[in-house]
Amino acid sequence: MRISHIILLLLLLIAAGVGYLVWSSENKDPTPPVSITSFEDCATYYAVMESHPRQCRTPQGTLFVEFIGLPAQAGNELEKANRIVIESPRPNGKVVSPLLIKGRARGNWYFEASFPVELQNASGTRIAITPAQAKGEWMTAEFVPFEVTLTFPPQPAGSKGTLILRKDNPSGLQEHDDELIVPVVF
Repeated sequence: MRISHIILLLLLLIAAGVGYLVWSSENKDPTPPVSITSFEDCATYYAVMESHPRQCRTPQGTLFVEFIGLPAQAGNELEKANRIVIESPRPNGKVVSPLLIKGRARGNWYFEASFPVELQNASGTRIAITPAQAKGEWMTAEFVPFEVTLTFPPQPAGSKGTLILRKDNPSGLQEHDDELIVPVVF
């Protein structure tokens, strides 16, 4: 009789353990990846704010904005808003030389406190390139202000150009490349 009680107790413990595993797997939030890097990643694991465009914030406070497919002439400002923000010039804004560029970027956009900024003319030819400098401590995950002045040759009035703010990527690995594209008018 004693062995039957032990067997019954073991069976009950096994059943309780299996029941707990089933219950916990159904009631557990999915574990987020090591690094949430986009609105889509964030929306998979966390609540989405019903705003326009929609936004998602991680428990650590990182904000991601949904890319809503703006036309190419608007650049990719909203898509990159959680990594780099440009204050001036604004997309499709008129620019003249010298051009003061101001904004803020997360610390990992920089390397050694700078990142490259390039200006192209309507045909895609580079007409200026220089590094933007961090205006504060850049070794952080937070936004750090930057500023740079570009000097470029005169362009035909009303012609279009492209300002490109590239994430500094000393590794040279393509998976670490990123850029903010801002259309401008000369």
